[in-house]
Amino acid sequence: MKTKTMASDDQLVKLRKRKMDSGNTTLYLDYFLDGKRMRESLGLMLLPGKDWESKQKNRITLLKAEDYRLKKERQVAFGSKKRENDGPNTLFLQYYRDMVEERHGNPDSQGNWGNWKSCLRYLECYCTENTRFADITPKWVIGFKQYLETVEKDSHKKGIKPTKSGFNGLSQNSKVSYFNKLKACLNRAFKEHIIDFNPADTVIGFRVPDTERQYLTVEEVKSLEATECRYPQLKRAFLFGCFTGLRKSDIMKLTWGEVQKFDGYTRLVYKQKKTGGQEYLDIPKPAEKYIGQRGDAQSHELVFPLFKYSSETSLELRRWAMAAGITKDFTFHCSRHTFAVMLLNSGADIYTVSKLLGHRELQTTAIYAHVLDKKKQSAVSVLTELFKD
Repeated sequence: MKTKTMASDDQLVKLRKRKMDSGNTTLYLDYFLDGKRMRESLGLMLLPGKDWESKQKNRITLLKAEDYRLKKERQVAFGSKKRENDGPNTLFLQYYRDMVEERHGNPDSQGNWGNWKSCLRYLECYCTENTRFADITPKWVIGFKQYLETVEKDSHKKGIKPTKSGFNGLSQNSKVSYFNKLKACLNRAFKEHIIDFNPADTVIGFRVPDTERQYLTVEEVKSLEATECRYPQLKRAFLFGCFTGLRKSDIMKLTWGEVQKFDGYTRLVYKQKKTGGQEYLDIPKPAEKYIGQRGDAQSHELVFPLFKYSSETSLELRRWAMAAGITKDFTFHCSRHTFAVMLLNSGADIYTVSKLLGHRELQTTAIYAHVLDKKKQSAVSVLTELFKD
């Protein structure tokens, strides 16, 4: 039986479907309640037929299932903490804390939980326990944004003294993250009819900072291939990332059951750990040799069972690079950047690269266009030709 998701990542309760041996598809709800994962059958089935009558029945069934999902989402949002929806009089900080706790109990949100918790500390300094949603206006949101601009980093921690060198504020990335957490909280409150509109919608957020994308050239990748590494699986995993663009977290959890053969290609069918999105990635021939000896295609056996990333392996990555004659200071994530740049450099369009990287927004991929701008290079080459000796 195969299970598929039918939900977006921001849903508290997800509608999922499971293909049965009979050919029918059963529908069920998947959610977390007080830190425990719950799977609730709806007693609804989708028919396997593709005729008009079957499609109409399935459409009605899905509408009914979505109605159940929405009702359960309201129950989970307020029922797990035995509190009622008091509308605009709902206490803001307690509501935000419940959202933090939901992410703590959900393994799919663990990576983001720390940011939600950190934001909470600054919200606790900015407002009071008596702050209600009715008190949160666009002016209040602007005030929080200004607070993030001026607050001393870690000022909420006991015993932290101001730095002698002067003001030590939050990084731009932290300000972007914390403001977005507030906006997400208010958006959730709007969806649950606590407030009539999201007061943060009219406030322009922080600008996402431009960051340097460290990448390797084709020659440097070839040099790494030819150089021995103390940890063979680190070498395999890093070079596999250079040819697939997979994140370290997805390489670490990749199983043989997710490696399939399709139309002459080796295809990865996996779920991104960071976004939860289902991905289908046909990998190039150079990547196949780093997979190693194929395991059981039906098992949960890891493709890279000995690959564990730590401070020690991070240090070994740099040693390996230096032995290959590479002086760049980079992390494992450089392999993903390298994949993107090599594709763009070979003429692939940015939309295709975005899909291969599993990006949700094209603007995320557009950052790589700054790394390689062929039009600018061509323009400069014209001057080189004009004034060459």
